[in-house]
Amino acid sequence: MSSYCGYIALVGRPNVGKSTLLNCILEQKISITSKKPQTTRHSILGIRTEGAHQFVYVDTPGIHQSGSKKAMNRLMNKTALSVLRDVDVAAFVVDGTHWEEEDEYVLSLIKQANVPCILVVNKVDKIDDKAQLLPWMEQMSQKHEFVAIIPISAKNRRTS
Repeated sequence: MSSYCGYIALVGRPNVGKSTLLNCILEQKISITSKKPQTTRHSILGIRTEGAHQFVYVDTPGIHQSGSKKAMNRLMNKTALSVLRDVDVAAFVVDGTHWEEEDEYVLSLIKQANVPCILVVNKVDKIDDKAQLLPWMEQMSQKHEFVAIIPISAKNRRTS
């Protein structure tokens, strides 16, 4: 059996659940989670091995709109963007309860990086009208050719 090591970037705007997702995938808390934006300020690596396959997840800081006046935001954006250039797949984490202009900005950066992308629709447990989820995911599929669209609740460790 051949072995394979793949790098997956967890990217998205602040507070969409990237760190919570990493902790969920690894089944242990290695990344700090908080309701406070900018909790993750540096990339955090998490490794999961299954058989001959190793997955290296890179939890990135939340990406802010370009032109941010704060030096900290510019530095964190730079960190997240450099990760996008060096991975095999981007997992674009979004809050399933609403799509923001910053999500559109992050998607444009993913397109520029020309990396395969999985759309991870997080926080689906907070969507009141679940009947809206499939049409919304269909709408998202028109924005980009995602490898997959996965609805989840990372906090509750569930997929929908």
